[in-house]
Amino acid sequence: MSADATAARAPRLHTLQIGLGWQGEEAGGLNRYFAALAERLPAQGVSVEGLVAAARAPGTLRQDGGEVTARIASFASPAASTVARVLAARRAVRRAIAARRPDVLVSHFAPYGAALLPYAARIPLVVQFHGPWADESRTEGRGAVSAWWRARLERTVYRRAARCIVLSEAFATLLQQRYGVPRERIVVIPGGVDVGAMLALPSRADARAALGWPATAPTVLAVRRLVRRTGIDRLLAAVPRLRAAVPQVQVMIAGDGPERAAYAARIADAGLDGCVRLLGFVPEERLALAYRAADLSVVPTVALEGFGLIVPESLAAGTPALVTPVGGLPETVRALDPQLVLRDSTPDAIADGLIAALRGVHRLPSADRCVAHARAHFDWTTIAAQVADQLRAVAA
Repeated sequence: MSADATAARAPRLHTLQIGLGWQGEEAGGLNRYFAALAERLPAQGVSVEGLVAAARAPGTLRQDGGEVTARIASFASPAASTVARVLAARRAVRRAIAARRPDVLVSHFAPYGAALLPYAARIPLVVQFHGPWADESRTEGRGAVSAWWRARLERTVYRRAARCIVLSEAFATLLQQRYGVPRERIVVIPGGVDVGAMLALPSRADARAALGWPATAPTVLAVRRLVRRTGIDRLLAAVPRLRAAVPQVQVMIAGDGPERAAYAARIADAGLDGCVRLLGFVPEERLALAYRAADLSVVPTVALEGFGLIVPESLAAGTPALVTPVGGLPETVRALDPQLVLRDSTPDAIADGLIAALRGVHRLPSADRCVAHARAHFDWTTIAAQVADQLRAVAA
């Protein structure tokens, strides 16, 4: 019997889940994960009432047949102050629980998840751990007092959880060592990708034509938030060597963030305008085209990458991904091809890896192998079923 059929026969579990923002308004793997999970959990017998900070939340999500799959509401504008958003989250949670008591509470973002803590003694709390908020803030230059406060809030939320779901063994170790969460309360379930939807993508040539990319140029794609820890500065430092070895190369960088202006100036100053393009925020449907259009993708992360949803997304589109040996990134590709893991995250290592791949020194996995690997390890149907099993176990 299939997982969907088994779930349909089980009593429906009602969850109240609080996320960060909504996909399409803000870039980031957390928002894409939250939306995809909300769409798929109902098929596993788990209803989702979601709360996010969004300018315009989608409201009711429905399947093609019209059946309600989830309800997503906004509790605050993402432009509001942090204090205003946190207070709004508390009010929204209080109203939601008063209207219908959930079987399980789920936090995807600790500052907003703190609004669930007053109810965690009576309703089990599950934390979906997407990354260390305080450490990420520290790498972006926030002060020590701010980082200390964030770490303390995170620790409180994580330790109150009946179960923590993490995306990789690397994050399981971090959650245990950094925040003191017992290992027996941590479960590793990777992020998911809709492999079936990726199979409907056009050919690489047609994808490039649709995007207006050069038809024959060797093309590298980096899908990254433009912040320091994601390593785009290292990638830009690697481009001169890469271009010298592969003169026609095109480097496409999809994503936005606070470092965009600095990176644009760096590209112009280095005379890289002809081979590096900052694409800005790319919507989901065009992002899938971008994965298919590239010869390979690269994830040049320097620190704090617990999983890297962009890797299975790229693989599902048939495009191999080179990754730095940071956090959970090696776990996503090592079984496919160990050479997809760069020796380190320096510009020289990034340049060497890209040159070897584009010049055929490193024979990359075929599109079929990439897709098969994504289907075997990261397909959303399997991932949603595993998450649903953990929610039911906690509720029981």
